[in-house]
Amino acid sequence: MATPSASLYDACHTGVVLRAVLFVQAVLAVGALYGADSTLDWLMRLALLTGGALPATLAWLLIGCAAQHALARLAAPLQQAAGVLLGALAGLGACAVLVWANPAPPPWLAAAASGALLAAVLVAALALRARARLPAATTARLTELQARIRPHFLFNTLNSAIALVREEPARAESLLEDLSDLFRQALVEQAEAVPLHEEIELARKYLAIEQVRFGARMRVQWQLDPQAGGARVPPLLLQPLVENAVKHGVEPARDGARLRIATELRGARVRLTITNTLPTASDAATPAGTRGHGIAQANVRDRLRLLHDVDGDFRAGVQDGLYRVRISLPAA
Repeated sequence: MATPSASLYDACHTGVVLRAVLFVQAVLAVGALYGADSTLDWLMRLALLTGGALPATLAWLLIGCAAQHALARLAAPLQQAAGVLLGALAGLGACAVLVWANPAPPPWLAAAASGALLAAVLVAALALRARARLPAATTARLTELQARIRPHFLFNTLNSAIALVREEPARAESLLEDLSDLFRQALVEQAEAVPLHEEIELARKYLAIEQVRFGARMRVQWQLDPQAGGARVPPLLLQPLVENAVKHGVEPARDGARLRIATELRGARVRLTITNTLPTASDAATPAGTRGHGIAQANVRDRLRLLHDVDGDFRAGVQDGLYRVRISLPAA
């Protein structure tokens, strides 16, 4: 079932605003070429057209963003029609501004038609962007599910539980409950975005399972900012990154490794950092120390971009002898 956040008319992202303005500006630049006698004449025509079209474009985006949740209740064709109608009204508004600056006979019909046409193109682009989210999220869920039910992970977890049944039955029960929660989270139908604190809790369960297997070899440090827990992130964002840290940091290291998961609220943005120590040269020569293909990171990067566009930032790499993943995203 579609949610308001999956609206076709999702014009609230900074990246969407920038692309829309650049697209309209490019169309105006080409249109100003017609009838221009010189470069100076072209620049003057472009400045005049921009003075009317830019406020109209921003008004179209602002109204679309403010009415996003109301429009999401409509069927897709009605959302598109509303966007085109608003575009026509924006075109009339731009024409009114140009009439104020240039008292020539106003081309009301041409302005409305141009606004509607430009709006139709922008709405089509927004619809494609919204449509791209579902397959990307579905593919990512299947990929992460496959990673979590890898035979060696499942068997290692069950073997750990069997070993604990007689000596520490309560701990074995807790281990199986964490495993059940992981599978349930992978199988349940996900929303487009979830609070960061839910992802933190899921990562805790995963690391609790792995802690039983690695024991003192895995040393985990949590440095969490409670004010950052409300940030919206794609589902199953954190767990695959933590799993990578365990697989490539702890597993190949004979003497173990340190993991650090930190969140921090900085102004209007939240920073999430996952750091792990690296195996030594002799450790990396073992089969467990082979490098991965970056599939999990690519999925995380793509889902972050679909949810937050240019407002989301993902960086990963070796720094100061540690492997560090940094994610920056809006706090709300």
